[in-house]
Amino acid sequence: MLELGIDDAGRGPVIGPMVLAGCLIDEKTATKFRKWGVKDSKQLTHKRREFLAQKIKDEAETFEILSTSADKISYHQNKGINLNMLEALKSAEIINKINKGYKKIKVVIDCPSVSIIKWRDYLRTKIKNLANLEIICEHKADKNHLSVSAASILAKSVREKEMDKLKEKYGKEIGSGYTSDPKTSKFLISNSNKYKNSKIFRKNWSTWKKARAKSEQKKLEI
Repeated sequence: MLELGIDDAGRGPVIGPMVLAGCLIDEKTATKFRKWGVKDSKQLTHKRREFLAQKIKDEAETFEILSTSADKISYHQNKGINLNMLEALKSAEIINKINKGYKKIKVVIDCPSVSIIKWRDYLRTKIKNLANLEIICEHKADKNHLSVSAASILAKSVREKEMDKLKEKYGKEIGSGYTSDPKTSKFLISNSNKYKNSKIFRKNWSTWKKARAKSEQKKLEI
């Protein structure tokens, strides 16, 4: 049976896109991935991730990668579509693009929601053809399933490339995009006003709103 693993990268940062990837493999390819050391992307160095990302693309039955920009995430949230719902929509889009002409596919997704059943049921309403699909949603699926580990590597690779483009445009001071990164936190406070229309920030994030407040406070103090 073919297995389609789906995972995300860049779900939580305040700067940059969220990327979802799907990777369709058979058992023979899974064996190759295991030998090469394919695993959760967070457990790999950047250099190793990039090496494996290319190998995965070469060996997978097929793959699909979707990137949602920061301003698109904000747009969806303003329409009442939260991040969990958006991830379900994008996961369904990947499934619908890949599920063409295959007899049976086991879909394994690293579930972003605390409520696995509720999230899976919402996802199913967005899939065009369920007849040949077995859908499994799990927490930590990127650690337990090679197809999902492969998807996590593809997603992380694209997310990092997108951040590299932003660094070229706005400077390396932008950091990783995560507010746990001191560089990003400093950049956010210093540049939230300057680049407020640049579409790189997730403006619905509380970290963005707090940074804007600090920036305005600094203006008043001056």
